[in-house]
Formats: sequence, C-alpha cells, structure tokens
Amino acid sequence: MDANAGRFSESSGPARGIAIVSVLVILISIVIFCLETLPEFREDPRTFDEQQLVNGTARVKKPNPFTDPFFIVETLCIIWFSFELLVRFLACPSKPAFFKNIMNTIDIVAIMPYFITLGLELAEHQGNGQQAMSLAILRVIRLVRVFRIFKLSRHSKGLQILGQTLKASMRELGLLIFFLFIGVILFSSAVYFAETDDPDSGFSSIPDAFWWAVVSMTTVGYGDMCPVTIGGKIVGSLCAIAGVLTIALPVPVIVSNFNYFYHRETEHEEQFQYTHVTCGQQQLQFGEFNQSDSKPSLCKSDYLDCSEDAESIKHTNCSPHKAYTGKLTDV
Repeated sequence: MDANAGRFSESSGPARGIAIVSVLVILISIVIFCLETLPEFREDPRTFDEQQLVNGTARVKKPNPFTDPFFIVETLCIIWFSFELLVRFLACPSKPAFFKNIMNTIDIVAIMPYFITLGLELAEHQGNGQQAMSLAILRVIRLVRVFRIFKLSRHSKGLQILGQTLKASMRELGLLIFFLFIGVILFSSAVYFAETDDPDSGFSSIPDAFWWAVVSMTTVGYGDMCPVTIGGKIVGSLCAIAGVLTIALPVPVIVSNFNYFYHRETEHEEQFQYTHVTCGQQQLQFGEFNQSDSKPSLCKSDYLDCSEDAESIKHTNCSPHKAYTGKLTDV
C-alpha cells in the first residue's frame, strides 16, 4: 500500500479505490453517529429491560452494549481507520514529521473516543458496580467523534483550499473577533442602560445583553430579546449597522486569499495534466521513430515527420556541444 495513496488519489487506480473506500467509511461513521441519537434508537438511562428487587433495593440490569448494531458498525469503521493510520505511520520515513501533521492528529483524535468508551464499558461490564466515568464526561468524549468529518479534507481539494485560506487569514479573523468583542461590550452596555427603566425589558444585566449584541452584530436576529424603548431601538439600529461594517471589513482579504489558493491549485492541476499528456506524446513519437529503423517500408513523409519531431525534441532538451579549439595551456 502506497504511503501517498490516500493523499494523491489520482496517482493510480488502486489509490483511487482506497480513497473511495476511505470516504465511504467516513460517511458511514458520520451517519451512524447521527442516527444513534434518534429517539427510536436512543436508550433512556432511566428505563431498562429488567429490574429485580433484592433486599428492598432495585437491581438494574443494563443491556449489553457490545451487541448493539451501531456498536458493531462503529467497530468495523474503527478497524479501517486504525489500519489506515498504522499503514501510513509505517510508510512514513520521518516519524516526528508524522505526528506534526495536522491531518494525522485529526485521525488519532477521531479514533481515541472509541477506545476510551470501550475501556469504560469493559470496566463497567466486568462488575465493578460503579460507573467508571460520569455521564457528562462520557458524552463529551463521544462528541469528539464528530471530528471524523475533517478526515474528508484528506480526499477533498476544496476542503484543503478552505483550510489553507483560514490558515493564511488568521490575522484577519483575529481582527474580526476583536472588533466583534469591542462591539458586543459597547452595545450591550448601551442597551442595558437604555432599557433599565422599563419593567417589561428583558435586559436584566449587561451579561444578559451579550447574546442580543452578538446576534444583532452578526445580522442573525433571533428575536428572543429585543429593545422596547426608543433609546433601546436606536442602540439596536446602530448595533446592526456597526455589525455589518465590522464583518465586511476583513472579508475581502479572506476572499482574496481563497482566490489565490484556488487559482494556484487549479493551475497546478492543469500543469500536471499538460505535462502528463506531453510526456505521453513524446514517448509515442520516440516509439514511432524507433520502429522506422526496423521497417524499410515506411513511407517518406512519415519518416520525415518522425525525423523532424525527434530533431526538434533533441534540440529542445539538449544544448549543442561546441568544438574545443583552444590549447592545452588555456584554463
């Protein structure tokens, strides 16, 4: 298995097949992650299959999680992810560079929740009598599984361009967040003092107004909180206008970076295709020229065409040698 098979899916037929299988496994894993949260498939922790009263206390028997169809499909996906990661690690010439790659880090983080959850389930299934970890922490660990969607960026040029754009636009994004932070502080404070005398106002404090300022500056406007006084409405109008201007300032720079990386990737693909086709034509011309030496029945026009093509290729790739006319003492 080639180390670059997952990265350069267009390099060969087997690499393309491996990339397709990897994408399908990622999609299946994401679909399973979403479907297991449906009420029809989700197990309520307050209801169990069997309860027995022993010495006046309820003994709860939880269902076996290892027989769950979702767990079986998840296990098969993790087997493929682990195999792919292990082969990529063994084929990588530099192990430190392997762990420094952000995509490999995403692959490791994507499979860690499964093994942590499996260890906790085994520890609980062996009869320790106590839950190995709180339910809230376990939910956070399972939430990390959603990062598997970033594994698609290994097979998607568009996601790679988006990642490069965000990486090159970190300064602009930082300025955007900084401007939003200043606007939220200013307008939440202004709307609080503008609405503080109205008993029907929903702005009970400045921190409560943070949510209103964020959704107003980003032009979302859920409508769950809105000013009712004239002063509050004036502040809300200024907040919406300032939000539009604040968001519009760094956007052209981010769009310019995206266009740069997009055109660079497009030109690289076109150059690769042109070089590939040109090399194939040169090989064909050399083959025809070689066949002309073994076939005396080749027509004169074909022979002249092949000779001219070979001569042009020779003069293009090789510089002519000049005859040396100097003396041996010349250095």
